Amino acid sequence: MINRHEDTDNKYHIPVLLQQTVDGLITNLDGVYADVTYGGGGHSAEILKRLTEKGKLYAFDQDEEAIANKIEDRRLTLIKTNYRFFESYIQNLIPIDGILADLGVSSHQFDAGYRGFSIRFDEPLDMRMDKSAKLNAQTVLNEYEEKELASVLYLFGELHNSRLLASKIVKARSIEPIVTPSDLKKALSGVTKPHLEKALMVQLFQAIRIEVNDELEALKILLASSIRVLKPGGRIVIMSYHSLEDRLVKNFFRSGNLEGHLEKDLYGNIISPIRSLTVKPIVPDEKEIETNPRSRSAKLRIGIKI
Repeated sequence: MINRHEDTDNKYHIPVLLQQTVDGLITNLDGVYADVTYGGGGHSAEILKRLTEKGKLYAFDQDEEAIANKIEDRRLTLIKTNYRFFESYIQNLIPIDGILADLGVSSHQFDAGYRGFSIRFDEPLDMRMDKSAKLNAQTVLNEYEEKELASVLYLFGELHNSRLLASKIVKARSIEPIVTPSDLKKALSGVTKPHLEKALMVQLFQAIRIEVNDELEALKILLASSIRVLKPGGRIVIMSYHSLEDRLVKNFFRSGNLEGHLEKDLYGNIISPIRSLTVKPIVPDEKEIETNPRSRSAKLRIGIKI
């Protein structure tokens, strides 16, 4: 007996663009699929609803709190690992029919103050998606050299005053360690106007989180793996939440390589093992944004293996 897990409106994480995502993913109801960012299981539950008894879903998440949300369904295999390693776990299944990745931070991770992802809670800064990892946000803020810290803020937070910010942080931590969001705000007091402080903190938190979890490198590995893993006609569906991720996905779907270099034949046609099915990204409508404000920045792109 299969438990199809009807609760897709999961408190752990409200799945964004749920129907559009799964519509774009599934082409074979008997197929094999990978949800590489399981989270609260919302997208996985919808995938399982649509697959037949022959279908299979392999899901991955590095967060042990996500693993605890496992759906009881014999067609689902849930594996605790970062999605950069997912290819090695499905070697005997290749090629598969589709890959889904919902990037970024889950609602649960933002709302659990003790995880240190949110500026709303004055809890110790952490930001590890895998709680067994050694590197955390406090290490980045308190131990990185000034030049290295400035680079992180510039590359991953797109902060053009990154050198000033890094200098302020280094000066503040020489007096006392930066442990909580309020410590970080204090260190950067006067850097920007009060009404811009929240936006600055959001960019800072993004930069530090990406560094802690090596998120962009993991995405690059996932994209490269998709070419080897998918069968012809297979889909890769990726939801991103900031420009750094979306740019990587857009360029890869357009060119078939991580560098974004276009190769063309004698007739000017692009030579690529993958093609984008979304000229423009799919974004949430006003109703979804009103229901789930965190969906506001979501961009969904769909690629197909040629």
